[in-house]
Amino acid sequence: MSILSGKNILLGITGGIAAYKSIFLLRLLVKSGANVQVILTPSAKDFVTPLTLSTLSNRPILSDFFDKNNQNKVWNNHVDLALWADLFVIAPATSNTLSKMASARADNLLLATYLSSKCPVYFAPAMDLDMHKNMANKENINRLISFGNKHIPVNSGFLASGLEGEGRMSEPPEIVDFIKNDLRKDLKLLNKKILITAGPTYESIDAVRFIGNYSTGKMGFALAKVAAKLGADVTLISGPTSLSMNDDYVKVINVITADQMFSEVKKHYESSEITIMSAAVSDFKPRSSFDKKIKKENKNLLSIELVENVDILKYLGENKNNNQILVGFALETDNEVEYAKLKIQKKNLDAIILNSLNDKGAGFGHDTNKVTYINFSGTIQKFKLKLKDEVAKDIFDQILTDFNEKI
Repeated sequence: MSILSGKNILLGITGGIAAYKSIFLLRLLVKSGANVQVILTPSAKDFVTPLTLSTLSNRPILSDFFDKNNQNKVWNNHVDLALWADLFVIAPATSNTLSKMASARADNLLLATYLSSKCPVYFAPAMDLDMHKNMANKENINRLISFGNKHIPVNSGFLASGLEGEGRMSEPPEIVDFIKNDLRKDLKLLNKKILITAGPTYESIDAVRFIGNYSTGKMGFALAKVAAKLGADVTLISGPTSLSMNDDYVKVINVITADQMFSEVKKHYESSEITIMSAAVSDFKPRSSFDKKIKKENKNLLSIELVENVDILKYLGENKNNNQILVGFALETDNEVEYAKLKIQKKNLDAIILNSLNDKGAGFGHDTNKVTYINFSGTIQKFKLKLKDEVAKDIFDQILTDFNEKI
């Protein structure tokens, strides 16, 4: 999932040869999950066709204050458009449009909508090199920046005039990356490395049977999504689950056994600034497993000798440096808080998330969870039953509160 997913974006296209690039920009924005409404200046229709843009955006293209083909004279309300938008992207922004934006002229729908906008506005100039160098044009760009608009700088290269130099509009992928990076820059966990484990582990008995548990991985996946939305670069190590992750900032590593999970966790732990171990790792595994299915007639194999798996959380606690934050999970059935606090001490944790199987709607297999957050100093914060996505937000709010100075 992209940071642009679900965003309402106005894409303003003005009358310049670079308007052809806006078709590709529109495609990238839609592919990122954004809802895009295109507004054309009247002259832009000489360079790109409304039909192409309407097909890609799945919305009617707006250009005039009134729909001339509608006898009822339906008004395209620039105020409503501006209030709808989370972002306004003007690409290309010609010298003519930049001048009008800077001087508050509103002689078309795009400009009237711009002047009514309260959302972030991004503009990507496009013009010939001498126009771009002109001091009046540079002054307009600087004025727009001073108003709080976001300037996407031009590139240097071959121009429509046949000259070569500065003035080319940034390429569509560059524009999308510029917007994404700008949106992420104030996020609380920007570029922080976060390691999260999720799901169960399966320990093979034979070719068809295993020891496992009922974990679905939903809590760990919810934590990964929230961490990514906060700006983090997330590594999610997951045991077998039916869940999938589609997020630009979450790298998923699939494992099956506890040994495999341990191996992957060790690879990524040293570089991790926050580690949250929400996986339900099997405590035991068969001493030996069989490549073929055990037949029930084989009476000698009705007993399975178990051995302990490595305690991954304990290993992490023993190898934690002073700059790392380590959070564990505890699923208990009795003396919950007492056992959870003991686990913090024994495994050198900074905090623990306690689940109780006594709470209806909590634990494995539910879309909801009810957790108690306990930090290293013993402070307890209890939360009500909530959807796991909301629980994940609560957990990160507590982590950010407790470890604000370290983060």
